[in-house]
Amino acid sequence: MSARGHILLVNPAITKRRNARFPFAVLNLSAALEGHYASSIVDGNVDRHFIATALRRIEVGGIDAVGVSVMGGPQLRTAILLSRAIRERFPAVPIIWGGHFPTICAEASLAAPYVDYAVRGQGEDTFVELLDSILGGIARPPAAIAGLSWRGAEGIVHNPRRPFSAAGMLRRLPYERLGDPQQYLGRTFLGQRTSGLQAALGCRFRCTFCGVAAMFRGKTALPTAQRLEAELQFLVERYGADSIQFFDHNFFDREEDTAPLLEVLARLQLPWWCFARSDALLNLSPQSWALVRKSRLRMAYIGAESPSDWLLHDMRKGTSTDQTLAAVEICRRNGVIPELSFMLAPPQDPEGETERTFEFIRHIKRVHPRTEIMLYVYAPLPPAPGEASPHVERTIAALRGSDGAPLVFPATAQEWAEPQWSAYWCHTDTPWLTPRLRERIRDFSTVLGCRFPTITDVRSPAWGKAALRGLASWRYSYGRYGRPWELDFSRRFIRLWDPRISGL
Repeated sequence: MSARGHILLVNPAITKRRNARFPFAVLNLSAALEGHYASSIVDGNVDRHFIATALRRIEVGGIDAVGVSVMGGPQLRTAILLSRAIRERFPAVPIIWGGHFPTICAEASLAAPYVDYAVRGQGEDTFVELLDSILGGIARPPAAIAGLSWRGAEGIVHNPRRPFSAAGMLRRLPYERLGDPQQYLGRTFLGQRTSGLQAALGCRFRCTFCGVAAMFRGKTALPTAQRLEAELQFLVERYGADSIQFFDHNFFDREEDTAPLLEVLARLQLPWWCFARSDALLNLSPQSWALVRKSRLRMAYIGAESPSDWLLHDMRKGTSTDQTLAAVEICRRNGVIPELSFMLAPPQDPEGETERTFEFIRHIKRVHPRTEIMLYVYAPLPPAPGEASPHVERTIAALRGSDGAPLVFPATAQEWAEPQWSAYWCHTDTPWLTPRLRERIRDFSTVLGCRFPTITDVRSPAWGKAALRGLASWRYSYGRYGRPWELDFSRRFIRLWDPRISGL
């Protein structure tokens, strides 16, 4: 089938160029368009003038539509700047948003005059069908396209969701459309040329704070062993990758599905990092753990979230505190560093739960000092269109602002891009945090981060990290976190790596 038009796919800037990894969202879209439409990719993470580049491509390249991948937080702001510029210069070019933000906030996305369509959930098939409708001459009205939100005669319309599909896992990703793909391989604690890779799709769990839950609604699929081996061999032989950072939403799933993948990794022995769940790790047999050790898994990111089982149940985590502790221990025995994330300050008892979490972290550090700690603030996300359940509705209805009034989420993308709501989306601040608790969290994070600098920091000098460890040791030992002025002063000259912001 010959191409019927040319589509520009844009990944707006979200991180520094040196931290950029393969933009899998637009790569997957480009692969899905193969044989239907020609496509070009602009990645704002490596092209700091990506808006000007996009405008130039539209002006000289005969672009028929623009697809923009949008996450909430910092990327939303750059997506707005891009979309506004395109709408002003080329008002007739359709602008289509997809990704986590329009999936959850389709109504707010379409409230903006610079967004024509919002694609919810897995976007590949919806995107192709929409392009067929507006460009390809195929008589498919927007109302017939599953997973699409659009403006109808009487307002915004949210079509039924699209069923989960694993078809995209079989497509070859067009890395060559990124210009120089090797620029996406960088030095990390895993190796000199770490490559990103997304092998599995989705997650079978529905945590209330997670955008993946809205995207995939409890569905997941793992690749075949043959597919994973082919992908890894390609990255090694073509681009010289010596280590892998898996961007899978949950690499470890049921053992019968995961074991063949571990056999591949054990053969190749590329140091790797991945997301994992404590219950999945505990369910692995000794044979699978032997494969994990041989495969050189260096670190597993585990959502511990809270030391309180009632809160884990409330946020629909599906794991327990005992499982978190057991996972730390089994990782310690097998040479894997657990990287635990915690959600502080839930609205039910923000100060009490935060202090309990601090004590739980100190306990974990005594058990396994090399455990990495990632601190966030618990911020439940609004439900996607048609996805509200009684539990989610109760959770959202219980949220309050600083004045005690019910929390009202933004109604437009522009409002979501404001600093306070960007922080909410990124789980770094919420309206119910008091100034005192906000400062307490900041002080504890400062002392903890200086006492235990992350192993992922390969740029800060060793002497600097040692100096900060020494300065912070007495504060950490005695629990004196308040106003760590000497650490704040020292960090002006010794810049520590923060993986919450920059990843690996």
